[in-house]
Amino acid sequence: MRVLISPDKFKGTASADEVAAAMAAAVTARSWTTELIPMADGGEGTLDALGGPNRTSTVTGPLGTPVEAAWRLGDGVAVVEAARCAGLVLAGGAAGNRPLEATTRGVGELIAEAVALGARRLLVTVGGVATTDGGRGALDAVGDLPPGVDLQVACDVATLFVDAAAVFGPQKGATPGDVAVLTRRLQDLRAEYLRTTGRDVGGLPGSGAAGGLAGGLAALGARLVPGVDMVADALGIDAALARADLVLTGEGRLDAQSFEGKVVGGVDGRARRAGIPCLAVVGVADPGVARLPVVSLVEACGLDRALHDTRAAITEATGLLLAGV
Repeated sequence: MRVLISPDKFKGTASADEVAAAMAAAVTARSWTTELIPMADGGEGTLDALGGPNRTSTVTGPLGTPVEAAWRLGDGVAVVEAARCAGLVLAGGAAGNRPLEATTRGVGELIAEAVALGARRLLVTVGGVATTDGGRGALDAVGDLPPGVDLQVACDVATLFVDAAAVFGPQKGATPGDVAVLTRRLQDLRAEYLRTTGRDVGGLPGSGAAGGLAGGLAALGARLVPGVDMVADALGIDAALARADLVLTGEGRLDAQSFEGKVVGGVDGRARRAGIPCLAVVGVADPGVARLPVVSLVEACGLDRALHDTRAAITEATGLLLAGV
């Protein structure tokens, strides 16, 4: 049996590489062969999935103080992960964040530096940010892109621009009053971008990603692309599927969004099109959303092991899944 292993990270407990290795331990115990292609959906962890950083720059952090942001540049292609310079973690989480002030300026500073160093294709991965500034900070730092620069934004959600505050603001520490203020700002920015660039970003699927950062970059001319598809194509998932008899995937939480741009849904969809069965190990699963065989670490191993002995629990849960193959 040839098994392709392509999970996402389990946020806060295991990286995608660690999850894949833990799954592989259960597969090799059965004397089956494995191919490991850890995945990401365009949010946190995408830079690592695409080869990891090879540069570090000091840029403006989400709350205005300097941060050291790792990024990648090679062969004229730059990869910037927004969470590395505007991440919610950098702001101290929801409790430490200042939602009305959080800025994406650092993202724009990295884009500008990459262009100055010769990048002609830029990929900005979004997700996990502290900001809901509609990309205003990033655009202020970038100015105008030179002709011939291809800017792509890898989105992990389909949320629209003006909806970003209501959908994501509360998890970034925004009060109901903050959400109302931020929504009005996004409405004003949509009108401003239309007036100054001729582009109406409001109706673009994914334009609300990263608190509207995706929409702001679209006003610069960026193409918004589904992050999971971009990563899958870059890593050659379809070719790997052609070599596989079975696919294992997974992520920290399985919910409705898992099938709307996240790794489990993306990998399962490609496996279905290839006619190959796909199984998933997840940290926790919402009831009634699974579209493929799933084992939850919390149900199989208990909450304590799921949180504190994650890799061993993943190996155990993978074994339970494989027992039914």
